[in-house]
Amino acid sequence: MDVQRSITDRFDTCGDYLVRVGEAIGAARTAGLPVIYVVVGFRPGHPEVSPRNKSFSAIAGTGAFAAGDPGAEIHPAVAPRPEDVIVTKRRVSAFAGSDLDLVLGAGGIGHLVLTGIATSGVVLSTVRQAADLDLRLTVLADACLDADPAVHRVLTGKVFPRQADVLTVAEWTKTPAGQESDQDA
Repeated sequence: MDVQRSITDRFDTCGDYLVRVGEAIGAARTAGLPVIYVVVGFRPGHPEVSPRNKSFSAIAGTGAFAAGDPGAEIHPAVAPRPEDVIVTKRRVSAFAGSDLDLVLGAGGIGHLVLTGIATSGVVLSTVRQAADLDLRLTVLADACLDADPAVHRVLTGKVFPRQADVLTVAEWTKTPAGQESDQDA
């Protein structure tokens, strides 16, 4: 989630992070699991962004994350394949302003394996909303990234385990991911 150029470019350690995300994507594909990318995106002029929205109002009118913005592209190190689904969201949660719930329902998907930037943003918001939708969740802690390492540790070590299994990419790829009881993404 949110592995877009404008976001990944903010992190010096993103190279190692992208390798881990790529390993998770590769393992999912090998197991025959669908891969769903979630990106933040807006129409030209950002008509979806309210001036009251503290998170997004600063980019309104800048062209950021709108069609044609190279920074809105998914990082090429983890680029989607034609068979992958790309969901565009309009807020922090992967569900907010997107058709993710429709994609999951149509695919019979009841278990999500989450990665993303930032742990305290899209990952946290998506974990909370997905748990409320009774989805089974796995968070790959080392395939999540946050500007504040302490916040990342608290979320992955104390908060997320209340609603999700929290594993490393290496731990997750050791188990046959395709042998889950529900279909995964």
